[in-house]
Amino acid sequence: MFARLERTFERLGDLMEASEVMEFVVRLQAAEGLSDAPSGIDLISALETVKCAAAAVQAHVTDAVAAAIREDRKQRGKPKSQWDKGIASQIGLARRESHNKGGKQLGLARALVHEMPHTHARLLAGDLNEWRATVIARETACLTVEDRLTIDKQLCSNPAILKGLGDKSVAGRARAAAAELDPSSVVKRFEKSYKGRRTSTRPQPDFMCTFTTLTSTDRAICMWATLGRDADSIINAGGQTRNRDQIMADLAYERITGAGAAATGAPMTVNVIIPDTALVTRDTKSGYIEGYGDIPSDIARHFIGTALSSEQRVTLRKLYANPTTGALTAMESTARTFPKALATLIDLRDRLCRTPWCDAPIRHHDHIKPHATGGSTSADNGAGLCAACNLAKEGDGWWSGPKPGHTRGTIHIYDIHTPTGHRYTSEAPAAPVLSHYCSFLENDLVIELSAA
Repeated sequence: MFARLERTFERLGDLMEASEVMEFVVRLQAAEGLSDAPSGIDLISALETVKCAAAAVQAHVTDAVAAAIREDRKQRGKPKSQWDKGIASQIGLARRESHNKGGKQLGLARALVHEMPHTHARLLAGDLNEWRATVIARETACLTVEDRLTIDKQLCSNPAILKGLGDKSVAGRARAAAAELDPSSVVKRFEKSYKGRRTSTRPQPDFMCTFTTLTSTDRAICMWATLGRDADSIINAGGQTRNRDQIMADLAYERITGAGAAATGAPMTVNVIIPDTALVTRDTKSGYIEGYGDIPSDIARHFIGTALSSEQRVTLRKLYANPTTGALTAMESTARTFPKALATLIDLRDRLCRTPWCDAPIRHHDHIKPHATGGSTSADNGAGLCAACNLAKEGDGWWSGPKPGHTRGTIHIYDIHTPTGHRYTSEAPAAPVLSHYCSFLENDLVIELSAA
């Protein structure tokens, strides 16, 4: 399929083969401790240069692989709309990253190779690390190729220009150069970025979580200033044991959820999965909270106890699981689309997108063996995927199937095969055996608890 790869890689010169790179890795893995600090600092610096050079070569190879796949599909008469399909996913899998990050790495590679040769040279020489090269590419993405080449030369033709600058300083130089060269592009970039406003959550240590709103600077500053003003008013009134930051965080929660006031809007659902032994005893088995990850049983009991201490509506319903393995089970369906209950079971089992290294939320319920070729609509033949990974697997040369030796009723496992002949294994996370399902309503927040 890739007969033209050799011609495509000719311009890479004497590039090392993968086996040679792994030989070097083995030497690194066998390295022993050093006897003095100065030698250690020299080695740290040398290894940083290796990382930068590896990133530069990786970018060149990434671009070449993408070009080879596109050319192969073009020569085989595939529609132009399919030339790029699934390439980002293959790059992501090779780099042990998600489809989304694979796409960003592919975009960076194309920019460095074709539009930013001086930045690419600085990366190869170790003068820039991969993140700072990414920052320059990001801040100049709104420019034409000609303008981008101009700024690339302006900032990176001489290694002394950015020497000693940190991430923010490099970003500032690139941003200022772009604004000076093409002010209108900066305005267009803002208008495009504003369309991407959104909210998101990110787990933090100690079972905390950051809730983020991405919006325009004026709106963000307005929200922040309003919370600060009202927090100051509460503090000035006296009698507070909370500090200003704590009050601002509490105000944000109260105003979004309506806690303490008349709640509005549709209920939200949060799933907490724990064994029943951990729910009613001091069992130390861990649980899982949707949107965060694994949590100790003490924290799960705390969340449940806090919720149940309020006036709430409580219901109980059953789920069924293999009592030995904990694998969730479900009836098969003749429908092409997954029924709501079966889709919910897949969500609880898979938690996040099943593509290896992809942590994106589940958006699609996919037939591992396609429905068109006889695949059943069942938990065993179903997998939760994000939209991007589901779209990629529909591309030319992709297929999925049961892992050889896998026994039905054990933890759910299947293999993903890519167009280049590589195979990756997808394994569902281990979960406690589930037998009960309870949900309770607090204002407009519904918390659903699964227990075994």
